[in-house]
Amino acid sequence: MTETQVRQPDEGAPGSSTLVNDDLAPTTKQTATWRTWDIFCLWMTSAHSIASYGFAVGMLALGLTGWQTMLALLVGVLLLWAGSNLVGVAGQKVGVPFPVFARATFGVFGANVPALLRAVVAIFWYGIQTYLASTALMVLILRVAPGLSSWTESSFLGLSTLGWLAFLVLWAVQLAILNYGMEVVRKASDFAGPVVWIGMIALGVWILSKADWSIDFNARSGEPLSGGTTIAAFVGVAFLMVAFMAGPLVNYADFARFAPSEKAVRRGNAWGIPFNETAFVVISIIISLATLKVYGKVLSDPVELVSDIDSDVIVIVAAILFATATVGINVVLNFVSPAYDISNAAPKYISFRTGGIITAVLSILVLPWQLWQNQNFIIYFLGGVGALMGPVFGILMVDYYLVRRQRTVVAELYSDSPEASYHYTRGFNPKALIALAISGTVAVVVALAFDSQSVTALSWPVGAGLGALIMYALSRRSNGTAPEPPAAA
Repeated sequence: MTETQVRQPDEGAPGSSTLVNDDLAPTTKQTATWRTWDIFCLWMTSAHSIASYGFAVGMLALGLTGWQTMLALLVGVLLLWAGSNLVGVAGQKVGVPFPVFARATFGVFGANVPALLRAVVAIFWYGIQTYLASTALMVLILRVAPGLSSWTESSFLGLSTLGWLAFLVLWAVQLAILNYGMEVVRKASDFAGPVVWIGMIALGVWILSKADWSIDFNARSGEPLSGGTTIAAFVGVAFLMVAFMAGPLVNYADFARFAPSEKAVRRGNAWGIPFNETAFVVISIIISLATLKVYGKVLSDPVELVSDIDSDVIVIVAAILFATATVGINVVLNFVSPAYDISNAAPKYISFRTGGIITAVLSILVLPWQLWQNQNFIIYFLGGVGALMGPVFGILMVDYYLVRRQRTVVAELYSDSPEASYHYTRGFNPKALIALAISGTVAVVVALAFDSQSVTALSWPVGAGLGALIMYALSRRSNGTAPEPPAAA
């Protein structure tokens, strides 16, 4: 099979297997519809959200100046680009979603461990992102119908009546998008990704006009740093950029598998990450520096900034754009992944759509508005589980590129036979699970046990590097040399 080919229908999964359904089956030529533009829009959608803006401007609080923060984030963007090419090329070549791709490394049943870890993170963030989008929708509703302000006075489970209305509307819209499958997800991403630039540019022009068209790139919102601490903060910001996208990076195969060629993946990555993400970082920092000048503080929530605009028309348009963008990123990054991951746990009984419904229901039950206000939960639970994404990335990549040397027997990914290539020990690969347990423990300790963000920011590279080293060492030790699987995709 060449780099530009996708596997044929007769190269797919055995129909009698308990490990396959139509959604988890390999990609065919008919379903490989994600071109360069679609991959580009996928990364645009991933970057263009209220949370992404808040993350970028939040890095100013570490004490770096505006230009230092932009440069550090650029380094992080380049690291993310490199990782996306590793995962994307592998995902396109094998042509299966992330949990199925992970079966070759962790075993056909062991793959549920990293898959469900990723699902947990995504479910919580799906609920939080839906709530953040609903705040933009509430701004829109109150501008159009200010009389509904009385609906914000009463609350149920910590959310006002209007808050529930806005949340459930967006919740239903996202569920409807996913219900129509990945082709509609592609179209939603193509729309949501580019459209937010209208809002960001308009917001930038408005706040710059209030700042008299000048900002100080040497300004900072945190305490000034010395030489050594500046370097530590710089490195920390760069790796936090990667860690912020660690979940989507791990399950990028969910989307790259629909690309018709490696070239489409690489081009889409290049336009979507170093070009677009850098531009989004720059405009986010410019807006934040302007708010620092105008308000005397950095506003980490663009919705808060939008609500201060006098023009009803601008507020309405901006609120629609921010809500649309956040819905787009949520469907792409936090809905597709758990839908596949949950389906993978019981393919014969749970389809992609059923997995999506389970995700949507759980996202309400976790009361995300309460979680967003509880920063300890964000830091300790989501931060801790999220730290495991680095080890998963390192283990998967070293196994695919160095241990198996880019060879995968696609049909055997779906075989539940004890003699199959990826059955290992009762469906679990002890080497991968040991590597994950050790590197994951270290990554979580680095993420949570230290009082310095410059140290906790290293959880992703430490976890990824250690996971890769342990996996490679165990594979070499048990096999003498890297194993030679049979000819495959």
